[in-house]
Amino acid sequence: MMKLLIAFVLVAFCTACSSVNTKQAGPLTAPESSANTTLPTEEKAFVKAIEQFNKKTIVAQLGEPAKADDVKIRGSNRIVASIWQYHNINTDENGQYYETTELDFIDDKVVQVVFLNNDGSEDVTSDDHTYEFPE
Repeated sequence: MMKLLIAFVLVAFCTACSSVNTKQAGPLTAPESSANTTLPTEEKAFVKAIEQFNKKTIVAQLGEPAKADDVKIRGSNRIVASIWQYHNINTDENGQYYETTELDFIDDKVVQVVFLNNDGSEDVTSDDHTYEFPE
């Protein structure tokens, strides 16, 4: 659980520091109106569209994720972050399917989309991926 929390914090930090902006200009679309919008399969269009969806509408569009990990506040059942994985739902620019698409949530909003050419089950065990946090 601690590894998952550390990984999620690092993903959120990298997302905040990234120069890539997936936010669309203009007013935000209410999640309820997204139920009538179909998610595209092409990766770039998918990233632009997914921010309009909350968890409920994503499940309505894509079904339940193949794998889901939730981060809860200690002593509470409140889910503050989640990592969901789907298989074979997105294509690259050549039309080839990614084996896994990972959606990282904070609360109910997607904050990061990751496309993987593997099943997403690999554990990172290399010393290059070890991080120490001050206590």
